[in-house]
Amino acid sequence: MRAVVTRVKSASVTIDGRVNGEIGQGLLVLLGVGPSDTEAQAVKLADKVCGLRIFEDENEKMNLNLEAVGGALLVVSQFTLYADTKSRRPGFTGAAKPPVAIPLYEKFMAECAGRGFQVEHGEFGADMQVYSQNDGPVTILLDTDQM
Repeated sequence: MRAVVTRVKSASVTIDGRVNGEIGQGLLVLLGVGPSDTEAQAVKLADKVCGLRIFEDENEKMNLNLEAVGGALLVVSQFTLYADTKSRRPGFTGAAKPPVAIPLYEKFMAECAGRGFQVEHGEFGADMQVYSQNDGPVTILLDTDQM
């Protein structure tokens, strides 16, 4: 699994002109699922994301995690994180198909919610507009194959 995690002051996702999910301070997570990803990887990634110490403490050091700041998560499915960019027109055959990806996307969100966090989300496969007020900006790339 791959995730682009951005520290935000606020974020929202809109589908067909209506807000589907929105948060204040927290993390915007663009989540991609590969064809060989597993539930264990979803659990591991959720643990990593929820525990990232990327919020500033009183000394302006990135020392605090999501729990310490009372933050929330906005999770948006992002198959394009598995793009093959060898040519100018990306291919997406490296991304998991919906029967594999949807349960792992949902497992990731359930794991985050199970840790006590508010989890908002987009809609798998929908045309979405994602808005964020990045904080910092701070953006982290995570790949379970490298964790």
